[in-house]
Amino acid sequence: MNKRTTLLIRTLLFLFVLNSLYLSLYFTHKPSSSSEEEQEKSELEPDTYLTPFSHEPHFSKPWPIVPSHIPWTTTSARSHSCEAYFGNGFTRRRDVLLPRGGAGWFRCHHSDTLRNSVCEGGRLRMAPEKITMAKGGEDLAAVMGRTEDEEMPVFQNGAFQVDGGEVVVDRELLVDQEFLDEYVPRGGIDRHTMRELIAKIRIVRGKDFQCDEWIEEPTLLVTRFEYANLFHTVTDWYSAYVSSRVTGLPNRPHVVFVDGHCKAPLEETWKALFSSVRYAKSFSGSVCFRHAILSPLGYETAMFRGLSEHIDCHGAPAQELLQKPDDQKTARLSEFGEMVRAAFGLPLNIHRDGKSLAGHNVLFVRREDYLAHPRHSGKLESRLSNEQEVFDSLKSWTFNYKGCKINLVNGLFAHMSMKDQVQAVHDASVIIGAHGAGLTHIVSALPKTVILEIISSYYRRPHFAYISRWRGLEYHAINLAGSHADPGTVIKELANIMKSLGC
Repeated sequence: MNKRTTLLIRTLLFLFVLNSLYLSLYFTHKPSSSSEEEQEKSELEPDTYLTPFSHEPHFSKPWPIVPSHIPWTTTSARSHSCEAYFGNGFTRRRDVLLPRGGAGWFRCHHSDTLRNSVCEGGRLRMAPEKITMAKGGEDLAAVMGRTEDEEMPVFQNGAFQVDGGEVVVDRELLVDQEFLDEYVPRGGIDRHTMRELIAKIRIVRGKDFQCDEWIEEPTLLVTRFEYANLFHTVTDWYSAYVSSRVTGLPNRPHVVFVDGHCKAPLEETWKALFSSVRYAKSFSGSVCFRHAILSPLGYETAMFRGLSEHIDCHGAPAQELLQKPDDQKTARLSEFGEMVRAAFGLPLNIHRDGKSLAGHNVLFVRREDYLAHPRHSGKLESRLSNEQEVFDSLKSWTFNYKGCKINLVNGLFAHMSMKDQVQAVHDASVIIGAHGAGLTHIVSALPKTVILEIISSYYRRPHFAYISRWRGLEYHAINLAGSHADPGTVIKELANIMKSLGC
């Protein structure tokens, strides 16, 4: 018993000495967070300001897991490659203001291919009273007749400020004209609101940096132009999505509209895609952002640029590109389309191959009269003068078709919620429609979906042929000599498509 007691005591003493030695070594060699070396490192690395700032509950939505997602970590995308056009092309970084002692910071990621930048900053202050524009977010009926100029922002001095800390800065303006011309060029845009915003940012001393409200989570600052048109709004969604990925946001950001547009049905998708949506003028006082990202205008995305310059890219499965990268192929638009579907809770891992026992949905996208914005008459220009006749003929043909069951879906998008529109596109094996913004929904169609566009000679534009190519979707077109379509020609084209689907 004595020997056991002695052994136990010796063991405990040994463990005590060993633990004491370990603690001594740990505290002796642990770097001091207040050391001069660590302080200098902290000041020179803006990335340290992208960590959580608050111990409050996290209110940002997580990114959904989508099948086509490829990590946004490439830093060497070849200029004018598909990756440079649709993803990681923002490879030239310029730090405009480095953080000093916990003060603000600002930098831009430039794309030589798209000739624009995704810019971001920390401790950025917005004073809504110094932005001249309508309040925004009103019901359409309440603002009929309001001009577009009233809805677009005009920034006064001090509308945006960045915390310069207590170190004396040798300039008042954050950037000069030379920087703007190189990193945020005006290009062909008459009123470049993001350029104007950045041009007005002032650096202020920390003691003058006062905030009525703080937003702790990463926030996108977005200016919309043609906010009621689906094609242009999709370019805004895509620009916002790319900006979020380029800046490495761990969760979906919040969005602040720096414009004075009224409410529109497309706002439903903004709210689904991102963590929250607010209007700049909805804040009662100054608001400060721990991390703000300035999203490029939709006019500067590849989706819009492709209408005026040749972008020779073809859609391909993400897994194929991960195994064999190809500069002329992309999965980025498919990734974005899956993001839209996921935002509305639609299934992602669906593959449509061969003959369907439940039949095939053929979605006919219709153009309807509806009131789009305060300056709109509510009447749409006809792109297919006999649309109803074509639809009725297709309805009769599909009802009597013997090859398989075909469900012709009447795509009255103007009277459907955005979720229902995306659902209809998701469920379609074939999408038919006259040239019009509603066809932009093909960005979120399933991979095997076939597109049939009926093109009036008065609106012969390549929007949807390009999107189909960039998505890797099979595309067919019927080019009209005017705006009247022969129903028999449309039926013949659809019949050939259905046979190719094994129907």
